[in-house]
Amino acid sequence: MSVVLFKAILIVIIFLISLTVAAYSTYAERKIAAFLQDRIGPDRAGPFGLLQPVADGVKMFLKEEIIPTVSDKLLFIAGPSIFMLTALMTSAVIPWGKPLEIGGKLYALQVADINIGILYVLGVVSLGVYGIMIGGWASNNKYALLGAIRASSQMISYELAMGMSVISILLMTDGSLSLNAIVDSQKGMNWNVFYQPVAFIVFLVCAFAETNRTPFDLPESESELIGGFNTEYSSMKLGLYLFGEYINMFISSAIIACLFFGGYNFPGIDYLGTILPGNIVSIISVGVLFGKIFFFIFFFMWVRWTIPRFRYDQLMRLGWQVLMPIAIINVLVTGAILTFFGN
Repeated sequence: MSVVLFKAILIVIIFLISLTVAAYSTYAERKIAAFLQDRIGPDRAGPFGLLQPVADGVKMFLKEEIIPTVSDKLLFIAGPSIFMLTALMTSAVIPWGKPLEIGGKLYALQVADINIGILYVLGVVSLGVYGIMIGGWASNNKYALLGAIRASSQMISYELAMGMSVISILLMTDGSLSLNAIVDSQKGMNWNVFYQPVAFIVFLVCAFAETNRTPFDLPESESELIGGFNTEYSSMKLGLYLFGEYINMFISSAIIACLFFGGYNFPGIDYLGTILPGNIVSIISVGVLFGKIFFFIFFFMWVRWTIPRFRYDQLMRLGWQVLMPIAIINVLVTGAILTFFGN
């Protein structure tokens, strides 16, 4: 099998997995909310309501397509497309597991192992705001525009603290920007979360803000802005925004697992490689990474149904006056410790 063919198959598989996880995250969201509120949740479409995401998808496709006559039609269509595209692109540099051996050759379970992987992630994530901003502006609706402005200012504010928290991780891995190298440096239980707990907390909070999840869901707060930046959207264009948000949550969980919790590594992975075939260990490593991802997806949902929404001034204050100074101080302390006491 050629490398190009393997990469093409891997891209298709990651694309399908991302859509499946996003679809069933909506089901999990409802079930977790129901559990926390002492309700049953979806239970009509299929056994235990497992076909509810399928029913929702069919509904999205069959709903009437409405484009406001006063909108900028080209940008109105481009907004959700850009948002969905950038959400899917971030998965390209994530190492999903140990390499597979096929026909005597090793194939990495990673679409692109570029040496600036974490910069790529931060860059693509920052482009996602254009999808929201364009969609809100093109709608020609004051509520949509206000939601888009909130989203852009919120993402710009929290991206800075997120980037500063990542710098401390890069210092711990000899400056490597490759996600694969960062994961390899955490073999066993040598996880970065034990060495950089402050960076983890800052990154986690910023991840909530970047994905517009409660308590940072000000851009789409229905009690104030009807629906926020997607107020005028219907049918599958609305579906792209909703799916993109859940894909962002899935990818954010994967990045958190790779940066702070060893990615696909687990205690005893090297020992298993001596008693089991390499491909079996690779499959187990993929399962371990997805176990960590699903835990963080659950955490995202748990927080949504537990913590109330911030006021906007509180949101901005937290980003600029709390997280940003903490992230900068953490980088300075990490650099000082590595300089004077070594690794």
